[in-house]
Amino acid sequence: MWRLIAPIVGLIGGLLIAASAESARGTDLRAGRLTELSELIREASQRNQQLERRVVDLGRQVEALSEDRARHDEQVSRAHHDVDRLQGPAGLLPVSGPAVTVTLDDAPPGAINKRIPGLPEPQPDFLVVHQQDVQAVVNALWAGGAQAIQVMDQRLISLSAVRCVGNTLILRGRVYSPPYKITAVGDPDRLRAALEASEPLRIYREYVRAYGLGYQVDERSSATIPGYQGSLDLKYARVPE
Repeated sequence: MWRLIAPIVGLIGGLLIAASAESARGTDLRAGRLTELSELIREASQRNQQLERRVVDLGRQVEALSEDRARHDEQVSRAHHDVDRLQGPAGLLPVSGPAVTVTLDDAPPGAINKRIPGLPEPQPDFLVVHQQDVQAVVNALWAGGAQAIQVMDQRLISLSAVRCVGNTLILRGRVYSPPYKITAVGDPDRLRAALEASEPLRIYREYVRAYGLGYQVDERSSATIPGYQGSLDLKYARVPE
């Protein structure tokens, strides 16, 4: 019986090896190392920065051509005037004034070994700044009457989204590491009061006291937040019924 089965097994094995070689096209099916997600994000961030600079350059060219055309076309001139009028509310113009800057940071490396009576043992998730923490600061500052908000070096507008992957922050495809700085132009007293009144930030401050997460609020007599310079295209939108 084995003499009959052995050739069949050998034939099947040979076919599998041949198929594997054809699929791999002569290359190793198991990569020598796994591609690091952080490296992919870093490369994508660099490409996005290059594309952003290109968008800014093209925008300036379009603006120059529009202004030139507006001098000779009444209809274009009216449209250009309407666009200028909406740039401020859309967040495309710089905003200056007194400001508050909030800095969030991960806990120091030794915090994982802290043992505080009455509190749970620190877990890795307790010791890093999360997306919800950055968003809580942004929400509180808007609630406090902020005229403009900047996260790191980017102006926030209605289309902006704060995203975190691990302990890195992603804004418009660019990657940032802590500490995270959020600056808002507005009445410092109202902005501070809104930060104090925020329930998510009250919980965050408990972790600050317990595990050493970073939280600092600084006032500035004057700051300028630049206008938004990214794309304004909407991918998904619908008119509410």
